[in-house]
Amino acid sequence: MYLTTKELAAYLDMSEQSILQLIYENKIKAVHDGQQYLINKEQFNQHLKQVEKVKELIDEWKNEPIPESHDVKDED
Repeated sequence: MYLTTKELAAYLDMSEQSILQLIYENKIKAVHDGQQYLINKEQFNQHLKQVEKVKELIDEWKNEPIPESHDVKDED
């Protein structure tokens, strides 16, 4: 199923102009049928899931404690 930029904007609660800007910046994959841009909903949802997973992994990595190094000596 394909979504128009207007439908995707409503789906994401964004402006249609913002969606078009993301398409122009190649941040959203879309095909142009000669009249409008179309976005594959399944591919888009899969991409969103992957982005969320990466964000979660980065947050986990940021929150890991820094391990004590056995080679560091206190010079004081």
